[in-house]
Amino acid sequence: MTAQIKPAILARGLSRQFGRRIVVHDLDLELGHGEVLGFLGPNGAGKSTVMRMLTGNLAPSTGSIEICGINLMDRPEEAKIRMGYLPETPPLYRELTVNEYLRLAAKLHRVNTSKASSALDMVTQRCGLRGTGERLIGLLSKGYQQRVGIAQAIIHDPDVIILDEPTAGLDPNQIREIRSLIRELGAERSVIVSTHILPEVESICDRVQIVNEGRTVFTGCIATLKEKGIGLEAVFLRSTMGSDSFEDA
Repeated sequence: MTAQIKPAILARGLSRQFGRRIVVHDLDLELGHGEVLGFLGPNGAGKSTVMRMLTGNLAPSTGSIEICGINLMDRPEEAKIRMGYLPETPPLYRELTVNEYLRLAAKLHRVNTSKASSALDMVTQRCGLRGTGERLIGLLSKGYQQRVGIAQAIIHDPDVIILDEPTAGLDPNQIREIRSLIRELGAERSVIVSTHILPEVESICDRVQIVNEGRTVFTGCIATLKEKGIGLEAVFLRSTMGSDSFEDA
C-alpha cells in the first residue's frame, strides 16, 4: 500500500491569546504540495500572528502544527529546516553586502559549507540578484531588498515558503517582478502568501483562505471562483463585513 503523502503544512485548532485578548480562534490551515495559498484578511485580522505561529516564532496557545508531517512543537529544528520565511519587515543587515548577508543566511540555515557557494549562485540567479553581490543592502532599492529577503528564505532549498506581505511598499514594476518570482517558486515548492492585495492573490495563488477577527471565514479555489464569475473582492467584502458568507468554493 502506498504511504499517504503528508500536507506541506497541516495546522489544526490554532488559537493564540495575549492576556485576556484572543487574537486567533480555533483556526485550521492546510497547504498542499506544489500549492500557492493566498492568506487574506483585513488589518488586525490575525494574519501575521498565524504566520508567526506557523514558522515557530510564536507558540500557539492551543492547537498543533505539522510541517511536511513533522510536529513543529515536538521537533522544531527538524521542522524549521523544511521551511523558509520572509516576514513583513525583511530581516536584512543594511551594512552587509548581498553576498555577505546571503552567506550568513546559509550558515544560519545550516547549509553544508561545501554547498554554500552553489546555494548562493542558485538564489542570486533565481531572485534576479546577479551583479549585486558586492553592493551594500542599504543602498539597494526596496524592490531589490525584497529580492534579497526572498533569497535568504530559499537559500537552504526548503519545501515550504511563507511570505508575509512580500510586495508591500513596492512600485508597480517591482510588484510585477516579485509576483513573477513567486509564481516561479510556486511551480516547485509550497507557498503561503499573506497579503491584503486582492489582485496579487488572483494572479499568483491556487487557493485562498480569508480570516477575519482571528477566524476563517472563507476558503476556496481561485479557478472555481473565476468559473462561477465571482470576483475575489466581492468574496472578501462579504466575508469580512458581516454579510452572509459565500459557500466555500
